[in-house]
Amino acid sequence: MALWAGPASADPQGNVGITIGGAARGDDRELVEPAFHLGLRGDVLFLRDAADDFGIGPYAELFTHAFDELQVGHGVSLLVPTVDTFPLIFSAGAYGRVAEGGGFEPGVAATVFVGARAHNFSSHYDMMAGLLVQGRVGLGPAEEISLVVAAQLDLAFLGLPIVYLVDAARGGSEETDSVR
Repeated sequence: MALWAGPASADPQGNVGITIGGAARGDDRELVEPAFHLGLRGDVLFLRDAADDFGIGPYAELFTHAFDELQVGHGVSLLVPTVDTFPLIFSAGAYGRVAEGGGFEPGVAATVFVGARAHNFSSHYDMMAGLLVQGRVGLGPAEEISLVVAAQLDLAFLGLPIVYLVDAARGGSEETDSVR
């Protein structure tokens, strides 16, 4: 029996990524129209000390389908470790939608993410990339419904070419200069 517990060292791990893919959407609870999906999604997970730990925390997202509506949402995510750096992340939350010709409508969403997400032992930022599948049900008069299938790519990946160009413009890094 333990009479003394050590300090908890689980630091929060955050992430921000772009989601790009397709959606089936429609009103009156009918999926009738394909649409392009583009968005941003971020989360912060707590309680993780290693890649094989569960994590839980808030998420937020902002996206559009076919550039004729704007949706913003938030909720809670649960990371379930499976194989090393390939966990499943389940999310549930609420969202608001503003579409052409209509006002604000609330809704609920459920998401499953599968892909690469390791635990970063040296930073609070945790890179990830994978597949996101999401169902959304509007609670407003339009009875909007959508199913999203998208790639989620970490914004840090998208920034790598910029880092390379800035480094190249400065004449390279000290590490590569010492190798020459």
